[in-house]
Amino acid sequence: MMHLGWFLTTGFGVYGWNQPWSGNSADDVGRPDLFVDAARSLERAGFDFMMLEDSSVLPDVFRGTFESSVRRGTTVRFDPMPLVPLIAAATERIGIVATVATTFYPPFLAARLFATLDHLTKGRVGINLVTASADGAAQNYGLDKQIEHGLRYEMADEWVDVVTQLWSSWDEDAVVADPASGVFADHEKIHTVDFDGTYYKSRGPLNLPMGPQQGRPVICQAGGSPAGKNFGAKHADTILSMVKGVDAMHEFRADISRRLIDAGRKPDDAKVMFLVNPILGDTDEEARAKRDRLRAQQRENIDGVLAAMSYFSSTDFSQFDLDAPVPDLTRFNGHKSTLEDMAKSGKTLREIALNYKTIESMELVGTPDSVAAQMDEAMEEIGGDGFLIASQVTRKAVAEIADGLAPALRKRGAIRDGYSKPTFRENLTAF
Repeated sequence: MMHLGWFLTTGFGVYGWNQPWSGNSADDVGRPDLFVDAARSLERAGFDFMMLEDSSVLPDVFRGTFESSVRRGTTVRFDPMPLVPLIAAATERIGIVATVATTFYPPFLAARLFATLDHLTKGRVGINLVTASADGAAQNYGLDKQIEHGLRYEMADEWVDVVTQLWSSWDEDAVVADPASGVFADHEKIHTVDFDGTYYKSRGPLNLPMGPQQGRPVICQAGGSPAGKNFGAKHADTILSMVKGVDAMHEFRADISRRLIDAGRKPDDAKVMFLVNPILGDTDEEARAKRDRLRAQQRENIDGVLAAMSYFSSTDFSQFDLDAPVPDLTRFNGHKSTLEDMAKSGKTLREIALNYKTIESMELVGTPDSVAAQMDEAMEEIGGDGFLIASQVTRKAVAEIADGLAPALRKRGAIRDGYSKPTFRENLTAF
């Protein structure tokens, strides 16, 4: 069987603004309803989790203005943390993952926040760790520019170390809660961590107990660079990838397995999830026509791709000739793997903009049954572990997956028909 997750590509943000099937998109902005509706549908479909991407910058790199960021609302972000318990209150089993930039969150703040959310969700919260890349985000937190890529991961490694120790600063049996003796917790089972590293210091302990069921939040990670993959193999419970093609997906899974072993873990200790955007129709022909329309719209949106490249690199790509050889994208201090992937799409900026397909490890087009067959066959060849759906967050798109694709996968025995355990971690590791 395979695992399923849903990647909300703009987190607690704006989706489908002024587009067909976007519903009451103006009324949905900043409200939990759309996301709660989606979570209920995805839980009914048997999804392991939904993941809220996040960013703390409103980019103005492209052409030096905020226009590309706000015209369609594509980079508007509300803080996802208050949304997590609202989703949890409306669901029972699905995991809820929120994104944290290790570069900007102090370890104690993050450890305490996610320990609290672990209690509030009854063991269903996850933390997606990113190191952030944009200079504008760094400047929002008092830095002149973003920290160099390799150093960010070195700092993140130590960050996870101190956060993990803080999560364990109360023993599992520290809470006594004995009315007869009047003792709430055994003070001898609560410990300082006295962490004094190269980049972080924290005394500890947390002033709240360990999560009551899963111990600590599930850790997600999506770095595709060598540093990112090493970081994920050392710390993550699930790793997200957007390498393209079944052969590359198979090699990525094998590469992560080797890195997990090198890190002293078992290959199955981290579930690898591949990003896809299924395009569904009542017939294969209808789905292909839908795909062709979407691709045509993408080809018309050259500015959108250039704005994304500008964001990922903190460099204004409007300054470059569209038909000249593309600058060396590997020299920019940003999303290394994303920029390198973009560079493979063409030799000029125009070619990249016309050919680049975002967030898609493999093209999935067809009826629910035919797409389910493609996914099932791919997982057999890859060797695990599942897919992360990155479709638009509209009620129509969610319904197509939850009520169309998921039942087709379940009919093939490819996904779970229910949750065997109460916590995110237990369901993620159930197979």
